Amino acid sequence: MQDVTHDSSSSARRPPAELLRRLRARHTCDPVTHVERVPARAGEPAPWPAWVPEELRAAFAGRGVVAPWRHQTEAAELAYAGQHVVVATGTASGKSLAYQLPALATLLADPRATVLYLAPTKALAADQLRAVAGLELAGVRPACYDGDTPRAEREWIRRHSRFVLTNPDMLHHGILPGHAHWSGFLRRLAYVVIDECHTYRGVFGSHVAHVLRRLRRQCAKYGRTPGQALVGSRSTPVFVLASATSGDPAAAAGRLTGLPVTAVTEDTSPRGGVTFALWEPPLLPADASASAADLAPVRRSALRETADLLADSVVEGVRTLAFVRSRRGAEVVAANARRALDEAVPGLGDRVAAYRAGYLREERRELERALLHGDLLGLASTSALELGVDLVGLDAVLICGWPGTRASLWQQAGRAGRSGEEALAVLVARDDPLDTYLVHHPEALFGRPVEATVLDPANPYVLAPQLACAAFEAPLTPADLELFGEGAKEAVDSLVEAGALRQRPTGWYWRHRERPEVDLRGEDGAPVCVVEAATGRLLGTVDGGSAHFLLHAGAVYLHQGVSYVVDSLDLADGCALVHAEEPDWSTHARDVTSLSVVSVRSYVDAGPVGLFLGEVDVTSQVVSYQRRRIATGEVIDTRPLDLPARELRTVAVWFTLSPESLALAGVEPADVPGGLHAAEHAAIGLLPLIATCDRWDIGGLSTALHPDTEAPTVFVYDGHPGGAGFAERAYGTAAAWLRATRDAIAECGCESGCPSCVQSPKCGNGNNPLSKPDAVRVLDVVLGSLPAPAGTGDERGAARDRAHGDATNERGAAVPRQEGRPLERSVSEGRAAETG
Repeated sequence: MQDVTHDSSSSARRPPAELLRRLRARHTCDPVTHVERVPARAGEPAPWPAWVPEELRAAFAGRGVVAPWRHQTEAAELAYAGQHVVVATGTASGKSLAYQLPALATLLADPRATVLYLAPTKALAADQLRAVAGLELAGVRPACYDGDTPRAEREWIRRHSRFVLTNPDMLHHGILPGHAHWSGFLRRLAYVVIDECHTYRGVFGSHVAHVLRRLRRQCAKYGRTPGQALVGSRSTPVFVLASATSGDPAAAAGRLTGLPVTAVTEDTSPRGGVTFALWEPPLLPADASASAADLAPVRRSALRETADLLADSVVEGVRTLAFVRSRRGAEVVAANARRALDEAVPGLGDRVAAYRAGYLREERRELERALLHGDLLGLASTSALELGVDLVGLDAVLICGWPGTRASLWQQAGRAGRSGEEALAVLVARDDPLDTYLVHHPEALFGRPVEATVLDPANPYVLAPQLACAAFEAPLTPADLELFGEGAKEAVDSLVEAGALRQRPTGWYWRHRERPEVDLRGEDGAPVCVVEAATGRLLGTVDGGSAHFLLHAGAVYLHQGVSYVVDSLDLADGCALVHAEEPDWSTHARDVTSLSVVSVRSYVDAGPVGLFLGEVDVTSQVVSYQRRRIATGEVIDTRPLDLPARELRTVAVWFTLSPESLALAGVEPADVPGGLHAAEHAAIGLLPLIATCDRWDIGGLSTALHPDTEAPTVFVYDGHPGGAGFAERAYGTAAAWLRATRDAIAECGCESGCPSCVQSPKCGNGNNPLSKPDAVRVLDVVLGSLPAPAGTGDERGAARDRAHGDATNERGAAVPRQEGRPLERSVSEGRAAETG
């Protein structure tokens, strides 16, 4: 960051184009590869619906809402008339008014009615609580009910609050198991608001879908009241959903709720223009990159570039939010920005902070308050602030690295824009093939539809545990099975067979005293507390799945700009002891991953190709960490660690090919890893077409010679313990799935591979090696050998499908069958893993 004169007025504004010009001018080589101009749009107001009481109109007028926009009234009218509705419009389009109008009007008209609001994050619920409480409507009594709610307040909320704000986790763990205590609230429940419903995707979304069905079941049990809609033979509150723009929001909302939902998608709110820049960090000078083994030029890291851009924006008096992919990255960006600001203007660094999960409740609330009131000019955040928290006053957004989807990209970019005024968004590319491709191919980002929200309530691995939870709450009946939908009867039968349920003439009963332990989010282990050893002060928490990487002995842990070094990690007690220290080095954990075939459920012998379905163990272990100089990135040393391996027993589908078949197809031996790797990425990307999953719910691995299959192999596995049903669907429709994969690669207009075909946003190997033409050749071999899809009358696959027993396929490679202890083997070199 260059020294400049600081404009101390937080209200000072520079037009986005001028700010971008000044930021670009500080580089000798222009880092901007493309500037996209999103034009401003005028709003289209509409009259207040006739049923909105004057008291409510006056309250909104007091908050500056003179009249609603047309899409707000359209959604509100549908909801007030008893129709389930999803409003899927852009960021800052006023979706909250669309559900607040019918909900609050009903509460004012009916003193007994209640409303339940669900948000995916506590920050969003707290923000909505501020908004509803700020209207100061008599008798509404809004309150947050979540894990941060003091015990003393919970009873009052159950008895007296009429607008309860919570999250799906608390509904699942706290409210529904204790539904008798909530009977009065549920009996009078008029509306269920589901905010940011596009975040409920994949396995998490499938779990939430059944939590909502369990909620509908309890509402029906306690009876229908005025203001509620009657759907079929069941009473249910009216569901009002808010979503970012997404593909087919009505279908996604219908899968989530199990109800017919009408979509409102035309955004009629005013929108300020957005200047969207794609920014590629410059190459480092030769001497700065001399430590690289091959002396190749190295780009400046996206974290350092984002930190400097954040500092420069704050110096210009521009309120800026930087989105960073990881918790640690957010801390690094904030710390570097503060350091640069204090060098330019002493004390200015205090106006920059980090925000992420793992902070204590009080810290999160204070940061939110400071940002809203302008005490902070810059904030480096994880995606925790991506959702609809009201960040009025932000002028610029920095996005450090591709966030994974176009939906997230536009959600994050939409955080900027003060009351419809002009805004600046900058995507800072990381130094990897995916980000490099995107900043040089803007057509892959702009003018294309966002992704659809994908979830599958019929997933048996989700459905069975959710039915167990429902049975714990009240015995299941045949009518309940209809509510839970496709596969419910089969899932109940499996629970009976497993001894979890007992069937009686009146229904199915839960057999155990304790309730089922079901984690909606599939997080790996309990949180680990971070404690300052000298004082015993709790600094924060880290989720169990990240503790091995972030809290190993010797790790540098950042918390609000203060650096700590970890003294010890006790996984059994869930505690890491740290001491304050400011080393001139950072730490980077290194892990090894392997995949072992445990057993084969079923396989198809197709000559040179084998197609398999079975259990696998995916093993990951943090084995060492590097210490690197902060200033240069130089590796000081590598230190060993003795941490337990983490093992995921899951279900995978995989195919093998004979080396001879690849050679005949024109795949050179040196190109086999790149061809398999590219085919693996594309297959994972196309699986949602077949299995109704999310890319982040599955993983993959490819290798030119796997020790268990003794052949070139591509694995695709469910990223959830015990499997989630995705690999099974892929196996059952392999020919159709891989045909779609092959066509997607071949029809893509790029020359050597891009995110639209073979590059992956979550590749553990940095999208290297990849070979697009060889991926097509690999898949041609597979498709030319596999039998026709099931149901076409071709019995070849059925004749060769053996679920048990050792065998040898036509190319002579052993078909593994392992029962019990997994093979203690590591994946061979050349393996390319995709991990999420």
